[in-house]
Amino acid sequence: MRRVVIVGYGMAGARLADELRRRDQDISITIIGAEPHAAYNRVLLSTVVAGTMTPGSTRLHDEKWAADHNIDLHLSHEVVSIDRSSRTVTVEDTRGAFVRSDSTEGPRVSLPYDALVLATGSTPWVPPAEGLVEDGKLAAGVVAFRTLDDCAEIEAKAHKGAPVVVLGGGLLGIEAARGLAGRGCLVTVVHPVGHLMERQLDPGAGGVLARTLGQLGIEFRLNALAAKYLPGDGLILDDGTHVPAELVVVSAGVRAETSLAVEAGLEVDRGIVVDDALRTSDPRIHAIGDCAQHPGTVSGLVQPAWDQAAVLADRLTGANPASRYRGTSVVTRLKARDVDLAALGDVHTEVDCPDSEVLCFQEPSRGRYAKLVLRDDRVAGAIVIGAPDAAATITQLYDRGIPAPTDRLALLLGRALPAEAASPADLPSSAVICRCNTVSKGQIVSAWRAGAETVPQLAEATRATTGCGGCKDAVCGLLDWLGASQPASA
Repeated sequence: MRRVVIVGYGMAGARLADELRRRDQDISITIIGAEPHAAYNRVLLSTVVAGTMTPGSTRLHDEKWAADHNIDLHLSHEVVSIDRSSRTVTVEDTRGAFVRSDSTEGPRVSLPYDALVLATGSTPWVPPAEGLVEDGKLAAGVVAFRTLDDCAEIEAKAHKGAPVVVLGGGLLGIEAARGLAGRGCLVTVVHPVGHLMERQLDPGAGGVLARTLGQLGIEFRLNALAAKYLPGDGLILDDGTHVPAELVVVSAGVRAETSLAVEAGLEVDRGIVVDDALRTSDPRIHAIGDCAQHPGTVSGLVQPAWDQAAVLADRLTGANPASRYRGTSVVTRLKARDVDLAALGDVHTEVDCPDSEVLCFQEPSRGRYAKLVLRDDRVAGAIVIGAPDAAATITQLYDRGIPAPTDRLALLLGRALPAEAASPADLPSSAVICRCNTVSKGQIVSAWRAGAETVPQLAEATRATTGCGGCKDAVCGLLDWLGASQPASA
């Protein structure tokens, strides 16, 4: 029996196990997870901080999942070394004793593999400000924003009216800031760049986002670096100014977790280098998710990891040996209450670019910004803030690669939309409803006809709504349509 060992029980590792078992009921699967929790959806951590979701509602698997699917799962365990010559990994129980279903062998044990998958994810990057780290650990009053345990610590310290600083104005930093503001904290975001979310937004969009969030009580210090942390008092910035804070939340970016790969002698750059077959420099070892470096990968987002999991499962089970990962076109959505933002493709093309057709509209006073980049009449990139109808239509055009309507302004403003985009029910079967899981309308219709008639049932059958959750309204709309019309075909 082929033995697959997965190192990491985060979103990528959990998804790979699901994909493997879906394709092959007999393949041996062992998962080594460092955290004590069952796999959970990190995309939803900002909603836990905001108090709109419980930690339990973020779980990807329940307590019986491993037993029900004949998977050897070890929580609170770490792989401490890889022996490539013998194809074994040395595993340590971080609680002090290694216990398996068939034996008790002490604190460390060696496990064999035929295929090893590194899904070790990434670790938070902490700015080099004096006092943030003490004795190799974050100082008292400083919390990273990465895990469920981090969320619990933030919740315990985020009191109403308390001044809080968020280090980092990227996607996760903004989501954390909005969640904390929703709890009644006095939030200041410190960001080293001149505008927010610079990877996904241009300066104009970043300015509109900052203004919108400012109206929700969040303050910003842009082009600023933290220089010194004063426990219980706050931060001294590089310009000498003081920002009060009883809590500092670090969300300043992540770094791929590559230490195991480095020690094993695998090729590592910014991440673990993989080819289109997701093989490392050792063909018996693979890498997926945030720890992997592939030319078509955008780190820190869930959809590339799940696309990679599907490809690797095809290959490891022999379901499709020709399967290859060619990259993922990503649509970024900000999960922050009262802010509707989508960004996709090439967003940094200037309006006067001679090789593209670029339209831009902004209305900062109403929190609206829209930028559309077209090449050969097709959407190449877009930023849409405060115009959900336009965002939905542009995303569908981008996904399907079809020509944009000739009335560009109407498209940009979310008016005079194509008939097919009027509602989810009017979309073709091939239209992608859940981007995080690449679930089409046709798949949802098929699952509904097979008996999945509620959102939880559809989530279990197709995984729709289990990513960022942004497709839930569209899924509910499809359910309403299916229940009312019971169509004979999609």
